[in-house]
Amino acid sequence: MAGAISAILIALFVFHRLRPPEAVVRTISPMTVEIALAVVGRARPGDLVEIKSPNAGQIIRVFRDDGDAVAADEPLAVIRSAVEQAQNDADVARAAAARAEAARARLAFDRTRALSADGFVSRAALDEARATLLSAEAAVAAALAQERATAARTGEFTIRAPMAGIVLVRPIDNGQVVSAETTLFQLGSLQGVEIHADVDEAYADALQPGMSARASLSGSRAQFTAHVIEVSPRVDATTGGRLVKLAPDTAIRIPPGRSIDVTILVATRTNAIVVPRQAVLDATTAPKVLVVDAGNIARARPVKVAAWPSTNAIIEQGLAAGDRVIMMPGVIETSTKVRPLTQATVDKAPAGE
Repeated sequence: MAGAISAILIALFVFHRLRPPEAVVRTISPMTVEIALAVVGRARPGDLVEIKSPNAGQIIRVFRDDGDAVAADEPLAVIRSAVEQAQNDADVARAAAARAEAARARLAFDRTRALSADGFVSRAALDEARATLLSAEAAVAAALAQERATAARTGEFTIRAPMAGIVLVRPIDNGQVVSAETTLFQLGSLQGVEIHADVDEAYADALQPGMSARASLSGSRAQFTAHVIEVSPRVDATTGGRLVKLAPDTAIRIPPGRSIDVTILVATRTNAIVVPRQAVLDATTAPKVLVVDAGNIARARPVKVAAWPSTNAIIEQGLAAGDRVIMMPGVIETSTKVRPLTQATVDKAPAGE
């Protein structure tokens, strides 16, 4: 009895030892696939303006804070301008004095002209009075021009919004001394949202304005459509990427700086052959796959893979419809007889079998 049991065990061992290994295969069936590029971008307003002062000075008043909506030309802050205000007052006084002098010259000219008509003064005296009047009027024009110039310079110390928008950043405080290079406010437009993404130069060359895209806020399943509006002609030397701008197809409010997952549809390929990248051996050097032939022997076959980032590999050469490709070739040796299994068969098998 014991001998019979031992013989059975040995037979089972030999059977399991010698029987072909199982291999999950996929039968190639050409399909229509999208060639897409997945990137992560960030939202920003359609117009983004950094507001600076043309003059250095001390902030003496701030009117607006982060998140405030402002109208075009609305005052945002005031920089101390005591010297400029005093200069403006002096120019106003000089303009008033010039007008008074012009009025005096006008009266003198009128009297001289009346006396000249009656023959009491000479023609030369009338010409002198006329010249004095013209000089006084020219002085008034010059004084008024200087007054306007000084007023305009003084007005530069009141920082105003260049457009209607929302204050995104206000890095200044009352009492702070700023220079002409200091950013006082960052203002975003009320209308329009753009998505900016840095795309590797190797793939950015294939992108063109007008291409459609699918987008979703990072962490959200809700999707919205967008399209490429600009591909920067310049490559950033620090990142090796090009700036790509997209715009949503419908109006949507997205907080500036929000991360957005974007899939740009580059092309659609019909009758394409696609396999998981894990099915490709030596993908970076000499790509090949294991194909199960009619005798269930695993044969290595060189393939050409499209150089495009994707979870799947698009096979351009080497495979045809009906070929059976091993999905996990790393555990199967070439020229080995296998027992092909479909993924559906594996999924239906009881746990542990």
